[in-house]
Amino acid sequence: MGKVKNQELLKDERVQQEINRHRWIESEKAGTDIGFDKASTDWLTSFSDSWLEHHGTCKTEKVAKPAPKRSAKTMGRK
Repeated sequence: MGKVKNQELLKDERVQQEINRHRWIESEKAGTDIGFDKASTDWLTSFSDSWLEHHGTCKTEKVAKPAPKRSAKTMGRK
């Protein structure tokens, strides 16, 4: 993943929450605070692709398209 995409991801509040969660878990394992920079580098390398597949592009929610309006004619009525 490129540096520009990483910078865009880091602007997303949901990504920041995930990184902070990752930071807490990895800090517990290490017995010391690993810091946001290390946690973000590790998270971006290990989890960002999966996160993007699940959530779509950052700051863009997938919105379901409304069903097309159906007229009496398209519903088989005369």
